[in-house]
Amino acid sequence: MHLTPPIAWTIAGSDSGGGAGIQSDLRSFHDFGVHGCTVITALTAQNSMTISNIRATDSEQIMAQIEALDSDLAAQAIKLGMLANSTIIRCIASYLKSYSGFVVCDPVLQSSNNHSLLDSDALQAFKQLLPRIDLLTPNIGEAETLTGLTITTTEQLTHAAQALLAVGVRAVLITGGHFKPINNQRLDYYCDKDHSFWLAGENIATDHSHGSGCTLSSAITAAIAKGYELRDALVLAKAYTSQGLRHSVQLGSGPGPVAHLGFPKQLEDLPHLTPHLTPHLTPHLIPKADGLPLEFASCGDELGIYPVVDSIEWLEKLMPLGITTIQLRIKNADANLSAIIAHAVLLAQRYRVRLFINDHWQLAIEHSAYGVHLGQEDIESADLKAISAAGLRLGISTHSYYEIARAHAIGPSYIAIGPIYATNTKVMRFSERGLERLRQWVRLLKPRYLLTAIGGINLERAPGVLATGVNSCAVVSAITLADDYQDAVRLFLQQQQNHL
Repeated sequence: MHLTPPIAWTIAGSDSGGGAGIQSDLRSFHDFGVHGCTVITALTAQNSMTISNIRATDSEQIMAQIEALDSDLAAQAIKLGMLANSTIIRCIASYLKSYSGFVVCDPVLQSSNNHSLLDSDALQAFKQLLPRIDLLTPNIGEAETLTGLTITTTEQLTHAAQALLAVGVRAVLITGGHFKPINNQRLDYYCDKDHSFWLAGENIATDHSHGSGCTLSSAITAAIAKGYELRDALVLAKAYTSQGLRHSVQLGSGPGPVAHLGFPKQLEDLPHLTPHLTPHLTPHLIPKADGLPLEFASCGDELGIYPVVDSIEWLEKLMPLGITTIQLRIKNADANLSAIIAHAVLLAQRYRVRLFINDHWQLAIEHSAYGVHLGQEDIESADLKAISAAGLRLGISTHSYYEIARAHAIGPSYIAIGPIYATNTKVMRFSERGLERLRQWVRLLKPRYLLTAIGGINLERAPGVLATGVNSCAVVSAITLADDYQDAVRLFLQQQQNHL
């Protein structure tokens, strides 16, 4: 049975050299498994050296293209690129009044060789279109043109993003390809009315970056059409563009185009994501003042079957049974919490078990636990420097590409991925991730990180989970609610051994 692919439109100009515009957008759509439709706003005569001619599409043909698609091939998401002139912009604006899907706009204001693509009337019309844009993806120069601000520092960049929100854009990603690298990292800045963060990727030294803006914005559009949340789409598109830049080659006499090589799969292309540009929160991006990197100790080659329990009683039951890793997760405040954790650490030392304390990092440090496990909501408040300096291992929960990129910026000892299946042990914002998504994340992360899978994993499901290559299952109710917990542990350990 063949699944019907989602549909995305690109409303943009045609690049006769094949490196940007419609041609680039369709390649991005294809790589994300999305069917691409086109509304061509202009024909350009260009090669890798220059644009020699631009002929805008007349408004009647623009509307004919839109109406033909709208009546039969409705878009889950639309990407706007080169809009050519004020007449075309007003045609697009008119259609978008009735369109309820997601709109990404790469504001193509000038060509890479500084050829202006919009006159003053068109630029004014474009600014009036901004309130209908769900995500605007300007580079530094385009952000300066749209805001009238000068951008030479990261602080000025954030102010420009806020200025764009103030004129009605719903979200902004200012790309840093034209910004001076920081510690050999290229920084993109995202913000909406509630959130902001930085995406940092390696500064890839290449002259062959033609179509990078088109590639990024169309990849975001494709990921949105595919059903990814916006924050995940941004991470994927950044990785996809980095992959394309890393493998770009010269085709003509001038700069070559960004390569289109399929869904991003390499860890070297995964961006680091952080809310703030500070040494405390971005150990991989900015060197610490004392010159020491923020690093977390290794847990070895594998975690094994990884029970997560909520009491000393369960630790006492499980530690003698041959498990090597366990987590104590106590969510309710307890006046005796310090004594409980101290007792847990002594038990772990007696049975030579790696004990992770969930959330309570101060007490884990105080009582010399093996490690700490943090959820995404706890990363910002925890003192990561103190955890690292104490020699504790760090595990981080992740549920999405956004959260994986956030964990990647910290460099923990292990990353937990879930929920693989639906779970009743805690309220989850995320639906089950499934084995195929787990396989994707294992292929991406395993070269660098120790991994464990969590969420709804029982004895029947564990072999399939382990077959993805994850090498560790974190389990809760499959042990604590088992009719015979000792037998359940024995069978889990046996399954684990079978996959080593």
